[in-house]
Amino acid sequence: PFRPPAQARNPSVSLEWGMARILKSDLFGRVLLDEGATTVRRDTRPGRWWLRPLARHLAGREARALARLGDSPGMPRLLSFDGAVLERCWVAGEPMQVARPADPAYFREALGLLRRLHRAGIAHNDLAKEPNWLVTPEGKPALVDFQLAVVAPRRGRLFRALAREDLRHLLKHKRSYCPTRLTARQRRILATPAPHSRLWRATGKRA
Repeated sequence: PFRPPAQARNPSVSLEWGMARILKSDLFGRVLLDEGATTVRRDTRPGRWWLRPLARHLAGREARALARLGDSPGMPRLLSFDGAVLERCWVAGEPMQVARPADPAYFREALGLLRRLHRAGIAHNDLAKEPNWLVTPEGKPALVDFQLAVVAPRRGRLFRALAREDLRHLLKHKRSYCPTRLTARQRRILATPAPHSRLWRATGKRA
């Protein structure tokens, strides 16, 4: 299994999970928040046995992305991953669909957040989901749920297409909550989804 670098592991941390809050429970396992609201645990062990390989693969993708990001503001910090259980720091905030950000400054900072992500060679690949965008108590953007993230050894054509889709999904949210501040260039990007996105909408998404 993927092992994060030494600075991302913290074996000395001892957390009490007996009273943890369950954030999500499904066929892939459980996502828990510890009692002190500081650490999130993605545990694939309670998931269905026939889905565990996929669940652990997705957890590994998240671990790789978070390990590369390190301690980047607005994104979770990886604490540990042993191949079955991933632990990351908790990011305080409300999901976008709850907070409904209408301040143009939020979307300017969200664009800067995406640029940092892409400069690190990471495409989030799941930003159409509003719950993956948070509005922090300070009104700033944050990103969570990197299970579908792509960590690229080089920023080739495919990576650039995925990064553009990250941007287009952000602009779709801006269109929903702050439509009057869309620029002409941003409207053009919204009007031209990438070929793989058009194919998905015409086939897999419809099914």
